[in-house]
Amino acid sequence: MPFELPKLPYATSSLHPFMSEETFNFHYLKHHATYVDKLNALIKQTAMESLFLEQIIRQSSGAIFNNAAQVWNHTFFWHCLSPDGGNLPQGILLDAIVQNWGAFEEFKRQFTEQAINNFGSGWTWLVATKDGKLEIINTSNAATPVTQHGVKPLLTVDVWEHAYYIDHRNARPAYLDAFWNIVNWSFAEANFEHEELESLFAHLSNS
Repeated sequence: MPFELPKLPYATSSLHPFMSEETFNFHYLKHHATYVDKLNALIKQTAMESLFLEQIIRQSSGAIFNNAAQVWNHTFFWHCLSPDGGNLPQGILLDAIVQNWGAFEEFKRQFTEQAINNFGSGWTWLVATKDGKLEIINTSNAATPVTQHGVKPLLTVDVWEHAYYIDHRNARPAYLDAFWNIVNWSFAEANFEHEELESLFAHLSNS
């Protein structure tokens, strides 16, 4: 069966005023949906039709990789947001953040700075390495930590212009300010504690 645009865990209007419904519908129903449609067309009647999304990303290049990775990145991003988000992470994730950066506010400052200065289109990620160390990394275009051995994404923010241009024009810092009010720390905490990446998105398999 083909991949489908994944259902959201909240209404498209529920992130207002931090992300308008207009932005959300444009981003989700147009950009994200187009990646899904293009991926399905590209893998139709090929061996990749039976693979998990992560497997396609790791085994492909060019247009197939770009569309598969953007489907994954966007799905992950939507789960990083919540109308009940914001505040602080809890438990062992907060402990790890404090251990790495000294304080949550310092982590937030450095993450924001990297996202603002991520040149062009791309993504900024909080990831955990296989030894449990936390890092902030930037990727360009469709690039994703899924391809990096021993690196597990915990949280991301989309810094393509289509994520914020309607609401903030070219003011990426204003978009980042709004982002912290809707971060779904429960999702990031679950990712930190989870052992396998694939099982997080097994429901996206088209097999």
